Amino acid sequence: MQNLVKRIISIGITILVIVLAFKYCQFKKEDDSTIDYNTNLIQQQILNVGKLVVTEGHFSEVITYKNQQKYLMDMISFEKKALIVVNANVTVAYDLHKMKYDIDEKNKTITILNIPKEEITINPDIQFYDVEQSKLNPFTGDDYNKINKSVKANMAKKIENSTLKTNAQNRLISELSKILIMTNSMGWKLQYNGKTIESESELNQDLKL
Repeated sequence: MQNLVKRIISIGITILVIVLAFKYCQFKKEDDSTIDYNTNLIQQQILNVGKLVVTEGHFSEVITYKNQQKYLMDMISFEKKALIVVNANVTVAYDLHKMKYDIDEKNKTITILNIPKEEITINPDIQFYDVEQSKLNPFTGDDYNKINKSVKANMAKKIENSTLKTNAQNRLISELSKILIMTNSMGWKLQYNGKTIESESELNQDLKL
């Protein structure tokens, strides 16, 4: 009788162990699938953010170009000059396809490793008026190259003194904030430069572009 009781207890313990093992394996499987789901969702959101952020502006200026060619110990000179009107379309872009990041599933952390620098494009439309030149000092391709180079340098200074770059950075922060909102809603963390970003204002401060 005692042997029978021992056998029943032994069988019961064996069944209990099997049931617990099955439950444990099932739990682990569900846990893994949740991590995979979260990771896929995060990667998809980053892909949605990873686009070309473009801010456009328009600048105009009027310049006078002069050049002299002197001969016979500067006794004779031939001048050429022109009034130049410049209208330029300018874009400041961030290509977020180039953004580098790391996803740490174990610690539920997204780390932004690198944000691409802004790409500034200047497309000037240069019109010449009141052109004066001589056969001994005509306008040449070298003049046009100098003018184009000077125009782009002046436009670059205007861009630095304008709000165009700031507006572009604000649009960039707005796009990256989508990742911050998502990580917060899922219980994950967003990090950059070794710091945890918890708000859009911190994102604006800590993303040193």
